[in-house]
Amino acid sequence: MKASEDWWALWIGLLVFALSLCTLAGADLLGWGVTTQVWLSPAKALAPVSKAYAALPGVASLALTYLFLLAIMTGGAAALGLDAKRFAAGFSVILWASYLCWLAGNNAYVAATPDKRAGFGIGWSLSLTGEAGFIVALAAGLAIGNFLPGVARWLEEATRPEWYVKIAIVVLGGALGVQAAGARGLATAVLFRGFAAIVEAYLIYWALVYLIARRVFRLTREWAAPLASGISICGVSAAIATAAAIRARPVVAIMVSSLVVLFAVVELIVLPFAAEAFLAHQPLVAGAWMGLAVKTDGAAVASGAITEALLRAKAAAAGITYQEGWILMTTTTVKVFIDMFIGVWALVLALVWAYGIRKDEGRTVSARDLWERFPKFVLGYFVTFAALLGLVAARPGLLDAAKLTTAETNVFRVLFFVMTFFTIGLASNFAKLREEGIGRLALVYVVCLFGFIVWIGLAVSWIFFHGMTPPRVG
Repeated sequence: MKASEDWWALWIGLLVFALSLCTLAGADLLGWGVTTQVWLSPAKALAPVSKAYAALPGVASLALTYLFLLAIMTGGAAALGLDAKRFAAGFSVILWASYLCWLAGNNAYVAATPDKRAGFGIGWSLSLTGEAGFIVALAAGLAIGNFLPGVARWLEEATRPEWYVKIAIVVLGGALGVQAAGARGLATAVLFRGFAAIVEAYLIYWALVYLIARRVFRLTREWAAPLASGISICGVSAAIATAAAIRARPVVAIMVSSLVVLFAVVELIVLPFAAEAFLAHQPLVAGAWMGLAVKTDGAAVASGAITEALLRAKAAAAGITYQEGWILMTTTTVKVFIDMFIGVWALVLALVWAYGIRKDEGRTVSARDLWERFPKFVLGYFVTFAALLGLVAARPGLLDAAKLTTAETNVFRVLFFVMTFFTIGLASNFAKLREEGIGRLALVYVVCLFGFIVWIGLAVSWIFFHGMTPPRVG
């Protein structure tokens, strides 16, 4: 519990959530966190998230947010055995660079939706909402990772996209719990259908990828199993867990993980805009599709955020205002259920390899292996989700205070998300991937991902979420 990145994602996410809960008791401990407005004048872009801190200058709010995150993240890094000084220096650069990208994405000409243009006195905008900052951060990370490799290496200690997104998902659970409390019937349907969708899709995905890798491309079991998990489940975490379960060589997990990151970037850029073009009338289908098709937690949840921004902006142009968060909730729910299957599937593969393929003498696989491989941050997501859902359901009078609580945690969720984008870009060194000689693996990935995984994911999403829409505002 002290030396695992997974556990420290849980602890840090729960710490932020616990501090925010003090608002319900009248103690506003995180209200100084910086929130970023859509802006034309940079001076009006920053402000504390809580009115209780309205007298605090926006720049001071940003500085306090940075110092708070630097302290808790460096503490976590030290507990993980990382070089605390190098991590702190790298994290500082990553956070400030990521925030500047987020700020750029919130410029009115980029972010203002059609119904907000008149308020800014502008005649046009890209209508992407502030989530355009995610795309800016990804582009900036890719530029540094591929054109300034020395800088990327210097930042390597703090380049941990999986850690950042796991913390963000723990924090996200509370916000989704408050939203679910206001529309419990829809939330229940999303949870049930999300679970059913991933069971159906996953059982199809893994078997097909493994079969194609073995029969068509003649890969060994050592390569085929982690590749099937990486493509069909949730990317890096699944590939690493599977490789460990079957005792594959370290190079297998490294190369498959590199492919996952590379193609996650491609999906992240392409699929949200495909959803905007073809699924604007089926927003929850689009959200589920992101969860089933896009690999790695960071890219999937981020693609859900971009998809939500694009679809809500398009709906707003047609006079329809969807309540914020439901498309992203659908993506996240599907993805979290997929993550829960990592531990189960790793245990299944460990048993198959130990007793069916390798037939290791004297090797046993205990129930503890399931717990060891279970993604712990998923527990945090459900704890924060259930806590606020239960509180607001039991005491509806707490709804307004709970909304302030989630607004404060949202400050940190957004920062962790945008750092996820930036560090995904940093880790995607295309030249290095070519040097590793992973051409045949990449070909399997392309054939499977774009040949059937994307389309099966779309079909399954349509089956379970067709006709469902987020609640409308007003």
